[in-house]
Amino acid sequence: NTGFAADAAEKVTPGVDRNTPPIMAGEDFSYMLNKRPGAYIMLGNGDGPTVHHPMYNFNDDAIPAGCSWFAEMVETRLPA
Repeated sequence: NTGFAADAAEKVTPGVDRNTPPIMAGEDFSYMLNKRPGAYIMLGNGDGPTVHHPMYNFNDDAIPAGCSWFAEMVETRLPA
């Protein structure tokens, strides 16, 4: 599923980094993945402070790419 998500991202924004190191995210998402197929995916947001930093400021310019990425995944998995 990670490959599927990366392939969809590559269609929307060429140059996807497929070689990121694993992270120790503090999410319980792994329990969901034990029940249903899925992938923990991330949308790049620039080089500023990360999400839990007090100076974090989401880059709104990332929204169109993120929406297009999710739409590509849906359209690929659920063709009309």
